[in-house]
Amino acid sequence: MIERQPPKIFIAGHQGMVGSALVRALRSKNAGTLLLRTRAELDLENQGAVNTFIANEKPDLIYMAAARVGGIHANNTYPADFIYSNLAIQANIIHAAHCNDVQQLLFLGSSCIYPRQVAQPMSEDALLTGKLELTNEPYAIAKIAGIKLCESYNRQYGRDYRSVMPTNLYGPGDNYHPENSHVIPGLLRRFHEAKFQREPAVVVWGTGDAKREFLYVDDMASACLHVMELSEHKYASCVQPQQSHINIGSGVDISIADLAHTVSEVVGYDGKIVFDASKPDGALRKLMNSSRLQSLGWKNRINLREGLELAYRDFQQAADLRSRM
Repeated sequence: MIERQPPKIFIAGHQGMVGSALVRALRSKNAGTLLLRTRAELDLENQGAVNTFIANEKPDLIYMAAARVGGIHANNTYPADFIYSNLAIQANIIHAAHCNDVQQLLFLGSSCIYPRQVAQPMSEDALLTGKLELTNEPYAIAKIAGIKLCESYNRQYGRDYRSVMPTNLYGPGDNYHPENSHVIPGLLRRFHEAKFQREPAVVVWGTGDAKREFLYVDDMASACLHVMELSEHKYASCVQPQQSHINIGSGVDISIADLAHTVSEVVGYDGKIVFDASKPDGALRKLMNSSRLQSLGWKNRINLREGLELAYRDFQQAADLRSRM
């Protein structure tokens, strides 16, 4: 009997929050041989380098977690960088996968693909039904293009390239940059610094009325593996050729005001919280309809309070590591 070799799995963007969660999930299941390359080792915006890598390594499966990401400030400040980098990364990997006969691939998008004015919770069929949120339109358009690239290669060449759209993610490996971070890591850092600097108040952007859904990143990774483990027939039975993406979310949202108060409790900050209404709120509500994924047998395990405590522990460990460097 010929011994079957374990599959080779390329995780693009394995050092980021999403990619590292996928690495943890795949290793915990002993899913195969993981192909990991840093940005210095493989420039995903270089078409020739990407094609050469995939041609030489011949992965059986690709998880596309690589992306240029950031919050409202970063998206507003660097729109050209966001649309160009993400389009280049996506086109290079997906086309190289096809050219080198990689049959299975998972593309990770974002909830920002949906229109600003859309019925809540947002279902998959809301895609391309209205105008996007202006603060992150370039990034959203790039992610929509990624979905359509996968669908187009499936339709024309019979590939099995799947797409998932996670809600707002947080957890280990998040970006805690003071200006370019997303809301949860940004709040964790601000409240942590205010606590130790004994600041009387923390200013939070916006009115606090906007509502957001959040998902712990390891739950997201388990959902990705669940989607890729579905048979091709079962996956095809729940999607359409030109509407093939699947939402990943917790099904629960929270106002930014309530989130800020919860983060302050987790951090142990007892000062005032001030909301700066001169700053943008973004979309007033963003809740995903994840019933399609739930009908396929997946549900998240980690609630927001537990996830925030885990995330804060990670932030403290990262801060301690930086202080010792």
